[in-house]
Amino acid sequence: MYAEQCASCHGRRLEGQPNWQSRKPDGRLPAPPHDATGHTWHHPDEALFKITKQGIAAFAPPGYSSDMPAFGGKLSDADIWAVLAFIKSSWPEDIRRRHAAMSEQSKK
Repeated sequence: MYAEQCASCHGRRLEGQPNWQSRKPDGRLPAPPHDATGHTWHHPDEALFKITKQGIAAFAPPGYSSDMPAFGGKLSDADIWAVLAFIKSSWPEDIRRRHAAMSEQSKK
């Protein structure tokens, strides 16, 4: 599922697009990596799910624009959770632990 829906922007090896922290000429940021070098793991599971399903625009500050589409019309909830599980499986154990603790804390 990741290969079909996400890899064209976020990279086959979750590496993201080059210079992902620098805005492109159109003002948008390139797709970030989903591996341990990116910031994906800084967001709890529920936020990652919602961003994937509804698109980043629903959660970004006003005026923020992104090429990240909403996948709610293309992927089932189970598919989205499967993609997130695949992404998280690439993270080192210490990052997975920190992310799990953050996700747990965000439920409280």
